[in-house]
Amino acid sequence: MTARALGLALVLVLVGCHRATTTQRTTTGNVQRGTASWYGEAQMTASGERFDPRAMTAAHRTLPLGTRVRVTNTRNGRSVIVRINDRGPYSKGRVIDLSRAAAAQLGMIDAGLAPVTIEVLHP
Repeated sequence: MTARALGLALVLVLVGCHRATTTQRTTTGNVQRGTASWYGEAQMTASGERFDPRAMTAAHRTLPLGTRVRVTNTRNGRSVIVRINDRGPYSKGRVIDLSRAAAAQLGMIDAGLAPVTIEVLHP
């Protein structure tokens, strides 16, 4: 996917949740800010693979499946790299749903939600 198409995908995210997020262009890619949540139920993902709460994966509304992103918890500075393999979140005001393993690395299990930045690394 081209950088232009990836930029368009992030613009579409902003249109859907303009109050919950902001996006800025950086030298390494697009950065989105908003609220992350996590989920741990066993299910099939939009990519067709079985959800594994121990994997470093996430759900995003519009980023292409397979895209790798760096998610940083802005409260504590912890970061994790995840692969987008599902669609969501479907709760208003949230920009990404993380697997339990990714949420644990970010230190957000108990809170359930965290303010994050999402930087696209690889489409």
